[in-house]
Amino acid sequence: MAAPTALQVRLPLLLAGVLTLGMFIGQQLPRYKGHVWVAPASHRLSTSSGLLEEVMRFVEARYVDSISTEDLQKEAVDYLLSHLDPHSAYLSPEELSLEEEMMSGSFEGIGIEFLVVDDTIQVVTAIAGGPSERAGILPGDKIITVSDTVVAGVGISNTDIVRRLRGPQGSTVRLGILRGREGKLRHFIVERDIIPVHSVDAAYMLDDDIGYIKINRFSAMTHQEFMEALERLVQRGLKHLVLDLRGNPGGYLNEAVDLLGQFFPKGKLLVYTEGRAEARRDYKSQGRARFDIAGVAVLVDEGSASASEIVAGAMQDHDRGWVIGRRTFGKGLVQEQYALSNGGALRLTTARYYTPSGRCIQRPYADDPDYDYDAERRLKNGELTDSAALKLADTTRYFTGAGRVVYGGGGILPDVFIPLDTSYANDYYSAALPHLSPFVAQWMEEKPIKPEPTDAGTFLRQFTVPNQLARQLADYAAAHGVPFDERQWARCRSELQRQLKAQIARRLFQNEGYYRALNDDDPAVEKAVQLLRSGTPPAR
Repeated sequence: MAAPTALQVRLPLLLAGVLTLGMFIGQQLPRYKGHVWVAPASHRLSTSSGLLEEVMRFVEARYVDSISTEDLQKEAVDYLLSHLDPHSAYLSPEELSLEEEMMSGSFEGIGIEFLVVDDTIQVVTAIAGGPSERAGILPGDKIITVSDTVVAGVGISNTDIVRRLRGPQGSTVRLGILRGREGKLRHFIVERDIIPVHSVDAAYMLDDDIGYIKINRFSAMTHQEFMEALERLVQRGLKHLVLDLRGNPGGYLNEAVDLLGQFFPKGKLLVYTEGRAEARRDYKSQGRARFDIAGVAVLVDEGSASASEIVAGAMQDHDRGWVIGRRTFGKGLVQEQYALSNGGALRLTTARYYTPSGRCIQRPYADDPDYDYDAERRLKNGELTDSAALKLADTTRYFTGAGRVVYGGGGILPDVFIPLDTSYANDYYSAALPHLSPFVAQWMEEKPIKPEPTDAGTFLRQFTVPNQLARQLADYAAAHGVPFDERQWARCRSELQRQLKAQIARRLFQNEGYYRALNDDDPAVEKAVQLLRSGTPPAR
């Protein structure tokens, strides 16, 4: 008889795991608590004997070879979840910890943004008010040693850098810093602290009465950050708002709902959820508007998902503001989170999001092997560059409050389509772009801008990136393994110059400078300003 294959040996274990986990999911339904759906402690995986545990004990005690039962259990979980939907997922303890840290709005560390330039850690910025800034560390400083261990020129990874620099609040770390052209290390003792992770990237005035706010995710502090930014802009004359949610993957539902409360009266339906085993739950505005905002334009694209789509959908369905850009991602599935005994978590889809008009945000996923590559598919079929190429997955007509026709079946379709500019896209541009930030860091160290501009507006008006600097970037990229291509470089040179100016502005004025530079000739921003100035309501 032929020896059993590895698959034949492991398949019973996989099926056992699938069966056991399937029974667990079917029986362990949690109660809804707040905006995060988390199973109570009594709903954790039981450690009592079950089929999976019984099989595993036999394997551990009698199997011919040494194996990792933990790996087999994870394969069983992954096998089951892969047959459900794209957003049900198992999170390992490490993955769960990292995500909770990111979404909590803070972490414990020394408070710097850094790049690795020529195998050396270089400080991009010391977070304002953070431990590193208080200790005297400056942008451009190079970290040579951490706790007297050399970290420069040793091939250290980003993960290892973060591990060495982060630590409990109140603990200290000794950094050896090389500043400018100095030949001797400076040493700093930095006491770690709570470092905020901001979800509002930038907030500034586009003109006398139109403000701009960029939100990168909906984390635990987003609503508070948004209102603080809005207050600053209102004090500077804001009457209309451009809310940029492009590339925003979503996050906490309640933060999106609270943000929408600024724009709607009390009791207005903003979104609702419903599932096979979950009754409909309505989320309505609490009517806590602190500021009188007249016109609103929401910028979205194929990277705007989940909570971003909830905001755009509510604005559109109630005709409260313009939605400008391209069709959003189409993530409208609600996950409940179950704590697992190993410290990880199971996120299981239990309901769908619906906009106030009844549209389902979620795009089809059954029998779609390219679900995770939808942006690439949209680019190939022309949808990102031509709105006429869009093929609706659901032609059901829904109606806004003003009677405009809108459609569901996968994401939010904008009121105004802004095509993706692919004129500069080529292999050379894609290969050179990752080298742009370290090039700027090196260039500004060698040739600092003198006199240093005092504000972003003055810098952007007066500074132009010369062709020579773009060519120096090409030389830098070539020295780091990107072969120069004259024809392709000529095609993408102007875009590289635009990105160079934005990166220089970021070094000088942080995120506000970066987004002001990028938005200067951004067609979506320009269209938003035009519509808000015109005072015309959203129309098709």
